[in-house]
Amino acid sequence: MNINIKNLSKRFGNFNALDNVSLNIKSGELLALLGPSGSGKTTLLRIIAGLEFPDSGTVLFDGKSNMGAKPKERGVGFVFQHYALFRHMTVFENVAFGLKVRQKNIRPSKEEIKEKVFNLLKLVHIQQLHDRYPSELSGGQRQRVALARALAVEPKVLLLDEPFGALDAKVRKELRRWMRKLHDEIHITSIFVTHDQEEAMEVADRVVVMNNGRIEQVGSPEEVYHHPANSFIYDFLGNFNVFEGYLDDKGAPRIAEYQETPHVRPSEEGKYQKSRLQKLPLLSGIINRIITPQEIEHSAAPIKPKRAYEKVIKVFARPHQMEITKTPTGAEFIPVKVLHINPAGPLVKIELERRNGSIIQAEVPKEKVIELFLKKDDEAFVRPREIKVFN
Repeated sequence: MNINIKNLSKRFGNFNALDNVSLNIKSGELLALLGPSGSGKTTLLRIIAGLEFPDSGTVLFDGKSNMGAKPKERGVGFVFQHYALFRHMTVFENVAFGLKVRQKNIRPSKEEIKEKVFNLLKLVHIQQLHDRYPSELSGGQRQRVALARALAVEPKVLLLDEPFGALDAKVRKELRRWMRKLHDEIHITSIFVTHDQEEAMEVADRVVVMNNGRIEQVGSPEEVYHHPANSFIYDFLGNFNVFEGYLDDKGAPRIAEYQETPHVRPSEEGKYQKSRLQKLPLLSGIINRIITPQEIEHSAAPIKPKRAYEKVIKVFARPHQMEITKTPTGAEFIPVKVLHINPAGPLVKIELERRNGSIIQAEVPKEKVIELFLKKDDEAFVRPREIKVFN
């Protein structure tokens, strides 16, 4: 089923949960709504389900509006974060519930219900638990029961609100792989809400990144991660380093370095004191001053820069994009001191301190750390191999 969302807006008192949201969801795709708390993900999901109603806008199912229809009339299956299973019912009874409460003229026979329920339990790999109660199950098993119950009514759309949020990390990973495989088998239009970036990237066909009730970007996991539309998405989708920089004569972004300079100026008492940190460009061999108009305005001493760069920019780089060396040659490098080394995992995580006191995060292969014989308190040099600059 195709879902076409047009200009949805929703307020709760003074809080703007959705602000003119439009989105097309393709039939059979697995879509992730990703964003921080309060970004509008769950509100959008509940409006699609019919559990909330928008102040304006509409939702079309295969080109037809269902805005006046009740949730059970929309052909939607909903899986909640905390399962919402009936505690007094067995696994079998929980899954069969939606079929048993159908109107008599469309209700399957007892034999048909039994066959369907066991087929679903087999599909989610918990048929051996059919006679247990929710209290006797693990969190991962309960979530599978909730999913089987949602599928029992043969929904045209499956909606999942943070389905793995209450589970531990290992179980979440197992269920993510299983859910991807299950979706490939049943191929039902599915939308799930998550604030876990890794979960969205691993499971979804497309990712919708939301913030403050608006959609920031829609694309494949590869598109939103490697080609983020703005700094919010770049920030939200993973760890990053940020540097102050400038545009050179050719308009290319450059990173500025900081260091103490010998420049002094008279204090109010007539004594001399060391100047504040000055920005310096990272050039191989030669260091020239970068001085902004603000520095000139607030400086007590006359400054005659070779060039005043009017536009200070922010330069971003991921930890895994940082290159570390002890002997910089032929490229721009930032001098740093090694603060901490965490060797756990396939990449060694390293914290580095710049001269201005800011921290750089780097992730490098273990072989590189061994080759450099890198250890705590070492002096080193670092540079980003790839950078992002946002307007």
